[in-house]
Amino acid sequence: MQAYATWRVLRRLRRRAERNPGPRTSTRHARVQIRAAADWLAWLAERGIGLADCRQADVDGWLATGPAAYDVGDFLAWAGEHRHCRTLHVPRPGRRSGTATDQDERWAIVARLLHDDTLQPTDRVAGSLLLLYGQQLSRITTMTTDQILRRDGAVLVRFGQHDLPLPEPLAGLLLDLIHTGRHRTGVGSPTTTRWLFPGQLPGRPLTAARLGARLRNLGIHARAGRRAALFHLAAQLPAAVLADLLHLAPTTAVRWVRDAGGDWSHYAAQLARSHNHKE
Repeated sequence: MQAYATWRVLRRLRRRAERNPGPRTSTRHARVQIRAAADWLAWLAERGIGLADCRQADVDGWLATGPAAYDVGDFLAWAGEHRHCRTLHVPRPGRRSGTATDQDERWAIVARLLHDDTLQPTDRVAGSLLLLYGQQLSRITTMTTDQILRRDGAVLVRFGQHDLPLPEPLAGLLLDLIHTGRHRTGVGSPTTTRWLFPGQLPGRPLTAARLGARLRNLGIHARAGRRAALFHLAAQLPAAVLADLLHLAPTTAVRWVRDAGGDWSHYAAQLARSHNHKE
């Protein structure tokens, strides 16, 4: 476990952080992989089976325990490469986009966020970025005021490398949030902050978990709401445009366009060629 975590998982995290420097490096997938490996080894130990002795039938039995069992695939690939066990196969489960918020419900919630002045500015803006632009909570909470721009009378937001113009009243809500609506309630919090959504710890942004809890109080479930937004956008935009505008991985954008029924094969092929060329 120590060798796998050090030389496979952490090494990959460091390479990713070097390629994409930012305020926060996502570690969720790394934790999932390490936990899956630990659970798998514990499952074997309960049955008196050593890693070197396990067979494909044991893997198949483990996979039958539930969808999360498939996360052990990376560990088994590493273990096989380093001769800790024989070569074992973990098939990739069919990818599902999951349940999405009903589109009529989504638009009703967006209307409330944009026009209900009794709601907190943080919730109104964050919820709108989630439901209109399919942004993940982890990305929303690490947004800074530098990503909100004013140019030629328009308000723009930068999700990746591109500046996306915002319509009213969302544009006005964002400016109000920056100038008057951000609460810095933590002890020792500075009077100014670069975070668009400051948290209670001095100098730190609001956590994704805390933001998710706030939005759930308004009937907004982050995963389902984000899926609904991406389905809507993917049905109208080519994968290349969707990836560039919303700062999505190319493969993610192509998958969403395919699942949404979009017919952008030319753009998808162009995106794939461009991505391969960069690699």
